Amino acid sequence: MAELPIQKGWRIGSELLKGTDTYHLTAIPGISQALGRPSFKNQLEQQGITLSSAPQQFLGAYAARVVADVTNDGTRSLWWRYNHPEAIKNSIAEKAIGKQAAEELGPVKKGLLMASALVPSSMLTGAYDITNIGEQFRPAGFAQSYAEEGSEDRRQTSQPVPELFERFFLGRGGRPLAYEEAKKDIPELTPERYGNFLRSYYQDKGLLGIAKVTPENLQGYPEARLLGYPITIPSVTAAAGGAAGVGLAARMGGPKGRFARAAAAGVAGSLGGAAAGNVVNEVIAMANRPRLPTVTEYTEGVQ
Repeated sequence: MAELPIQKGWRIGSELLKGTDTYHLTAIPGISQALGRPSFKNQLEQQGITLSSAPQQFLGAYAARVVADVTNDGTRSLWWRYNHPEAIKNSIAEKAIGKQAAEELGPVKKGLLMASALVPSSMLTGAYDITNIGEQFRPAGFAQSYAEEGSEDRRQTSQPVPELFERFFLGRGGRPLAYEEAKKDIPELTPERYGNFLRSYYQDKGLLGIAKVTPENLQGYPEARLLGYPITIPSVTAAAGGAAGVGLAARMGGPKGRFARAAAAGVAGSLGGAAAGNVVNEVIAMANRPRLPTVTEYTEGVQ
């Protein structure tokens, strides 16, 4: 029996997918290319299969791709891998370094390069306060997850080890403190800002319950949250600067001195990006703050 066009498309599509790891099996357009894989559409074109010239073969090939995605958990595995900002940043930095440089450096030096580019960014997310060692790096304005039941001071925890595990491995920062307690951490906190943040934190479902943005967090700066994990402008610009610096230095100049050169560039890029992000933060925060009347305007109003 002659092979039907749709069957031929299925067979060719299945062959093209062989050797593809689970993360790249997603049928969502554009994702594979972003992850460094050739476009499935372009691969089909090389086989003479396009939607206009061979529609049945084209549909058969894409049917194979969708089935491969669903049965192998392609899209879901991709989501599970990249649903955290830190995982996304690691992937970007790894791709910036490049496959050849990464292979020459080895996993230990590659990991240290990624850390040089991304540690400042992680410190600027607001998920934890690196200076607050005594309270397991509790972020300002937030309670400990394992505070004693009924405790008046929810800054203290009864279980420091689980507290650290949740904060650094699960990305949980605890719930906001009551206003009076949060203000002790953040003296400039106002009732309006606190109320707005709580509405965003508890009531705003955002995009499909996954991502949401607020113009002011408890410190008065814009903040996004991906599945509850905070993302700030300085954390993004620091990651971008670090990845750009480490990537350029790792790819240029040859193997000799590559590690030291790229590590220095990663640190410099991340710190430069952080500084730029902090400037943007302050500009936005100043625009958000209510303008109080000057002394002249106030006295004129009294008269």
